Amino acid sequence: MGFPAVLADFAPTLRQGGLHLSTFCQFPDANVIEALAKTRLESFVLDMQHGMFDEASVLACVAAGALEGKPVLVRLPVDAGGLASRVLDFGAAGVVCPMVNTAEDARRLVSYLKFPPVGARSWGPRRAIPITGQTAPGYLARANNLTLAFAMIETRQALDNLDAILAVPGIDGVFVGPSDLSVSLSDGATLDSADVAPALDLVAAKARAAGKIAGIFAINPDYAADCAARGYSFIALMQDAMFMAQAADASVAAVRGKTG
Repeated sequence: MGFPAVLADFAPTLRQGGLHLSTFCQFPDANVIEALAKTRLESFVLDMQHGMFDEASVLACVAAGALEGKPVLVRLPVDAGGLASRVLDFGAAGVVCPMVNTAEDARRLVSYLKFPPVGARSWGPRRAIPITGQTAPGYLARANNLTLAFAMIETRQALDNLDAILAVPGIDGVFVGPSDLSVSLSDGATLDSADVAPALDLVAAKARAAGKIAGIFAINPDYAADCAARGYSFIALMQDAMFMAQAADASVAAVRGKTG
């Protein structure tokens, strides 16, 4: 029995704008993805930028998500565009690319992620074909719509160039990193700049106006709900390590509360 066709409806549904709750994953272990895939989380973003993933663990974790019917995306390391098409070949549902600060950065990202005529991705989706449930010709015909290219907006320069980034054909959405955006807007002074909130409104409004997906990382459920109210539909809620720590603390507190 092959993989469920987990990508067939993912991108089209996300483009419709309904709330989708994902999470960032730091631990490079397919067992973690398998366990989280049994929860109400709807997808996963493997963090190659700040997490501990290498290519082998990405390959295994994409497959683990697919077996549970959950799509998996990958956040690339900085300046590692060559990995973009490779993780799509592994069957990733999309790529979140950090430090996309200009339209040229966005066009370079698209060149890795989209087949001609939109980009220049080369052919070789060995794992993506069974994971998507496509034939080779079917995958070629649909891949540009099946897989998502997210440009991260996390600097003052990216905000200044937001319209141009959103206008690049093949960019499916933008994804805000609030902490990095705060660092940039405050010139390195704080992770919680007051300038972030109006910037969040700006990014969400411009993404919607451009017909693109607005995504963001949310540090907790209250922040996620606030982001949803601002117009963000693709929200990476917390991280695997945070879920583990909070569940452990809550369980221990519950036992202590019952035993005095």
